[in-house]
Amino acid sequence: MSDGRREPQPQISMTQQGGSLDGRGEVRPVPEEQVRSYYGRPVLKEPVWTWEIPWYFFTGGLAGASAPLALAADLAGNERLARSARFGALGGAMVSPVLLISDLGRPGRFFNMLRVIKPTSPMSLGTWVLSAFSGAAGLAATTDVLGIFPHARRFFEGVATLLGLPLATYTAVLVADTSVPVWHEARGELPLVFASGAAASAGACAAIFTPIEDAAPARRLAIGGAVAEIGATELMKHRLGKFLAEPYEKEAAGRYEKLATALSGAGAAVMTLAGRKSRAATVAGGAMILAGAAFERWSVFKAGFQSARDPKYTVFSQRERLHSRHRAEDEG
Repeated sequence: MSDGRREPQPQISMTQQGGSLDGRGEVRPVPEEQVRSYYGRPVLKEPVWTWEIPWYFFTGGLAGASAPLALAADLAGNERLARSARFGALGGAMVSPVLLISDLGRPGRFFNMLRVIKPTSPMSLGTWVLSAFSGAAGLAATTDVLGIFPHARRFFEGVATLLGLPLATYTAVLVADTSVPVWHEARGELPLVFASGAAASAGACAAIFTPIEDAAPARRLAIGGAVAEIGATELMKHRLGKFLAEPYEKEAAGRYEKLATALSGAGAAVMTLAGRKSRAATVAGGAMILAGAAFERWSVFKAGFQSARDPKYTVFSQRERLHSRHRAEDEG
């Protein structure tokens, strides 16, 4: 997966957009109605990522959060839940590289990223984390199926657990490390959105495939994760402000956001009210939570494209940074 950073289209300066210089030679931001770009073209190029990437966000989060759930259940002696979570981690770890390679175009590009480690690159570190996690999750599941080396299985589960959190959240850091306004300006909240969605999907997946009497911890994780995801998303939009939060509330991103909130909320309610007694309710509620977590990734994905397409969001961000700098200078 490329890191989403693209060279900007030819763009005009703030003064060319209708701004002016103040007495200190600084550019005075242009009024909202004067925002425009070079021949009406976007200031930023849209990312070139395709449909595989939001699904990669989802499966990576599911895998990453399933590993600690498996280890916790194993340590608590709940082997049935541990096995479900173990295979949830393995399933996500198997699908994620396929999606990533499909987006890159050919397998060689994926393996080329493993030639070096760049600590400053979320993409490079994420590729290594995914590869190491997949190996650990695969070995843990294999020893479980074969019924051998229980101590080794727990060791591999521990490795997968340590790698699970960065796997579930590094994609949020990756998109926030771009110039796309609604991703970059939400860099403080996106990891929380992705982490809570990962927890919700891991809990829901494990609960679906675990008998009711053993699934209580997974149900609690699914419900708590779903509620936290809704709250984190609202916090992200609040901190973005009414203007920069617009892409999350209109067009495709807005539709996905509404579906995500409705499905996650309904799924959490169903699992809370009936999940302890009804397997059908657990399956239905878990399926809704899984769908809600997936739609939330699609909302974030589409919002980035929409904000890159419209120059006003980029110019607004520039204006805000100039205002902040002026205030700091005045206060200094």
